[in-house]
Amino acid sequence: MNGADSLLHLQAVRFMWPAGSALPSGQLLYERRNGKFVLQVAGHPNYGVPFGQDRIVPIFLATLAVQQKSQTIRFKTASEMLKTFGMSNGGKEYRRLTAAFERVFGATIFFGTDTITAKAKVVQRSRFNFFREAQIWYNRGNEDRFLGEPYENVIILSNEFFEEVTAHPIPADLEAVKLLSSAPAVLDLFVWLSYRCFTSKGPERIPIFGPFGLVQQLGAVEYARPRKFREKLLQWLKTIRLVWPECPAEITSDGESLQINPATSIHSAIT
Repeated sequence: MNGADSLLHLQAVRFMWPAGSALPSGQLLYERRNGKFVLQVAGHPNYGVPFGQDRIVPIFLATLAVQQKSQTIRFKTASEMLKTFGMSNGGKEYRRLTAAFERVFGATIFFGTDTITAKAKVVQRSRFNFFREAQIWYNRGNEDRFLGEPYENVIILSNEFFEEVTAHPIPADLEAVKLLSSAPAVLDLFVWLSYRCFTSKGPERIPIFGPFGLVQQLGAVEYARPRKFREKLLQWLKTIRLVWPECPAEITSDGESLQINPATSIHSAIT
């Protein structure tokens, strides 16, 4: 699989919004370009663009949908929902999680290509949403108390998202995702490696820089300087090996590529 193919596929199953803080107030479009490929995330005017830890929402729902073989995901109580996402019980945590759900639900993902030929410019776009429907309960009287049954939270994935994640599931360890959720950039690399190592047929070298390099695929533009990004990459790999000791990824001796081998991340060191 070449870099272009993997980028297009990852745009459909990964969640490439800003890894850091929220976008400035009023900014409702996040865009990334990688050569001729374009990714745009349009946020809802009431909720904004997803960012940071919001990426755990589609990662967990995609995994639950594959495990349960169901497009509809149900959480009987708020406590069950928080436990599933590895968050502590509390009104503050629940409000943070439901706000993430609102941003993800309201987001529309556009991806495609811009191609210039000798005679014309060709623009191709596809779009999808993560959810088709969502029913999230809130306690109006006391937000620090949870609503129990029968106040069930129900999420129905969109047809496109459900079909994609069931056709091309990424075997990521959810316990590892929970532990890495506070470090979105590391989580992005973990999910990317989970996918690339799982689909790899043999040893591969992925360029770190260049039009289809790792920097571009992860959207790590703030680390575009080679030395700075290599240092960060070493730190991220060290963190990933805490939850996936067998991770078969290492930077080549010349510092220009990432060497990977076939593997699965579900055998983690977490007990």
